[in-house]
Amino acid sequence: MDALIIAAGYGSRLAGISRSKPLTPVAGIPLLELGVRQAAAAGVRRVVVVTGHRADEVEAFLTGLTARTGVTIEAERVADWSTPNGHSVMAGAARIPGDYLLMMADHIFSAEILARLARAGAPDRGVTLAIDRRVTSPLIDPDDATWVRTARDGRITAIGKSLTGYDAVDCGAFLATPELAAAIAEAIAAGRPGSLSDGMQRLAEAGRAQTLDVGAAWWMDVDDARAHAQAETEAPRWLPEVYARA
Repeated sequence: MDALIIAAGYGSRLAGISRSKPLTPVAGIPLLELGVRQAAAAGVRRVVVVTGHRADEVEAFLTGLTARTGVTIEAERVADWSTPNGHSVMAGAARIPGDYLLMMADHIFSAEILARLARAGAPDRGVTLAIDRRVTSPLIDPDDATWVRTARDGRITAIGKSLTGYDAVDCGAFLATPELAAAIAEAIAAGRPGSLSDGMQRLAEAGRAQTLDVGAAWWMDVDDARAHAQAETEAPRWLPEVYARA
């Protein structure tokens, strides 16, 4: 299976720690490397990384990462990294035939989440989103989270940062089919800005967006200095296999 990692954004809230958000080290390992290594542990053998902000630095890092991990890594650079993240998804997905794991570069996952997600595909869905129903967890930043409302069968009915009446939070990992990029393009054509959530909402309205509950599994969104400090302590404990190999 292939994976697509979105690593194009600026990451202003981590700028005091690192000039490049995807290259921000967590206990000595850059976020982007953690993502590639965890994807590999889930069976991924090829990764497309969408670059943008400080793209030269990120792409230079990828060369060495390929040698260290044995994973084939390809870069797809977006011309305007300030556009909503759905544009990055469309750019990267154009390089991938079929289904793929979709990950945000600033999210870290325990291996079991990605492994379960990679097996979650089914004909009745265009995308499967990893969700966490522990919406009051101290690991979640309520000011930055993308919230999810689900039906009884787990299908997404609504998704967005300003959503009310939610029952889960978006973990930042997806099993995507080509329907996702197409839905983002359709949302843009309909006048939406082109965020990933725009495409997800479109698939939700069509009954094609399903969820995978991560249960008690560990994950983190490393989006600001507070979360980074927390990740420095927690990541080596929850990802011992990654830190042992790196």
